[in-house]
Amino acid sequence: MSTVSHHQFLLREEKSDFLSQKDALWEACAYSRRCPSKETYNEDAVAIIRVDDETAVFAIADGCGGYRGGEQASELALQVLTDSIERNESGPDRLRVAIVDGIEQANIAVQELKIGAACTIAVVEYHRGTIRPYHVGDSMILVTGIRGRIRYQSVSHSPVGFAVESGMLAADDAMHHEDRHLVSNVVGNASMRIEIGPAVTLLQRDTVVIASDGLFDNLSIDEVVGGMRKGKLRQSLGSVTDLAYQRMLGIEGQPCKPDDLSVIGVRALKLNHASRL
Repeated sequence: MSTVSHHQFLLREEKSDFLSQKDALWEACAYSRRCPSKETYNEDAVAIIRVDDETAVFAIADGCGGYRGGEQASELALQVLTDSIERNESGPDRLRVAIVDGIEQANIAVQELKIGAACTIAVVEYHRGTIRPYHVGDSMILVTGIRGRIRYQSVSHSPVGFAVESGMLAADDAMHHEDRHLVSNVVGNASMRIEIGPAVTLLQRDTVVIASDGLFDNLSIDEVVGGMRKGKLRQSLGSVTDLAYQRMLGIEGQPCKPDDLSVIGVRALKLNHASRL
């Protein structure tokens, strides 16, 4: 019997409407848009997977540019992840195993395409006001409070991401670095590794941001936090995605890295914390 009660996808979008889903404990809003400078498919894929009234999984996969079949890799990765969650018959308590298995199975499935395709993936598990992040590559996960305090931020699996984390490179300089497009860990590679982050207990009105690198390569962390931390979730998401897209079109003196752009915002509405994650 499937444990998934509902799921929604954004796949190969040229420009999507905002995809929204709301439950008693959380609300989520997602958006995906193709890079403004290309006519091929959007290689990002987005999934909102509602498991039950208290549990959900949110995921973004970003097909690696410069490789064949990026859109196939991202779409396949999220479908395999969803299938793994659907096969989980033990309920939310075993969801972490299903997510890790799903990412590992996605890695095998993408390799079996045998076209050199690859993607990154960022996944957030939500259960009763507590989240746990999982990621491979440079799609990022961030948790911010309503006052702008960053409560969690993933480290990109990339030379530039590790340089920023070590303090060797300033975050503002990273946005202009010539190697910011390089990724050191991807789904579709035999040496893939999954980074599992800590359980984060959300506070009232905390916002979780999951995004492909199209967001954070064009906006600073402070700009994303400032745009997402308050206001109605859909309007907040619209403000940061609009600004990122404008940057991709070119604004003098500002970062500009045209890319596919996908973002999920998740906000805790009512807290009923669990300790199982």
